[in-house]
Amino acid sequence: MAVQSDKNVNRLNRLLPEGLVVDAAWMTRHGYSTSLRNQYVKSGWLKQPVARVYKRPRGPLNWQQTVISLQTMLGHKLIVGGRSALEVQGLAHYLTRRRKEIHLYGPKRPPSWLEKVPAGVRFVYHNSERLFRHCTDRVRAGRKTALPPDLVAEAWGQWDWSYTLSSPERAILELLDELPDRESFHQVDKIFEGLANLSPRRLQPLLEECRNVKVKRLFFYFAERHRHAWLRRIDRSAIDLGKGKRMLVRGGTYNAKWQITVPKDLDADS
Repeated sequence: MAVQSDKNVNRLNRLLPEGLVVDAAWMTRHGYSTSLRNQYVKSGWLKQPVARVYKRPRGPLNWQQTVISLQTMLGHKLIVGGRSALEVQGLAHYLTRRRKEIHLYGPKRPPSWLEKVPAGVRFVYHNSERLFRHCTDRVRAGRKTALPPDLVAEAWGQWDWSYTLSSPERAILELLDELPDRESFHQVDKIFEGLANLSPRRLQPLLEECRNVKVKRLFFYFAERHRHAWLRRIDRSAIDLGKGKRMLVRGGTYNAKWQITVPKDLDADS
């Protein structure tokens, strides 16, 4: 029987939207054996961007399709966060990278094939539980249930798919976690300057839940430096800022209020 007339192909056509990817485990769960998958690849009905990953053959694969596939088809609790979430939402004009990176946050690492998938970017994984005590279960795009306030949905593509990413309030905390080793103080300072519209209602629970003292102190340092009006509506007494000094930059300037060391030229501009 020709592959095109195979009832299993017709079923897979309904299960696997054009442009999205699934892995071998997904195919097996839906009744498609290795031999059947090989037959479909040989016939040209399926393509394999990398080993044990499958998609319908039309069109290239990009990072948005890959993330949507991870969230909706494969059920991974991963969100686009940090610098990437800020970039998508137009808040990171000053962040530069020679090689495009997409930062993913979740409680478990993504599948290993993600490092090889030809989506035009490098995916960078971060353990979300390092920063927040709880990781929401409702990260899958396209659900009718409302997302929690620290997550937002971004529509993409001609089929109006959507994927889940950090709100600006969550994303800026994720970005601060990357200082000083993987992000620039001066770039983050420029971004903070433009965050005049953050929501204190969203910030308060995030700051209370945040596990990283460095991140919270840096947040207040930058917010106070730029005199954002929403800062007055944050209840600092409910936020644990820890004890002791944090030396973030060797040879920098010590900020006594927040007990952190920052670059000398940055503190001089305050």
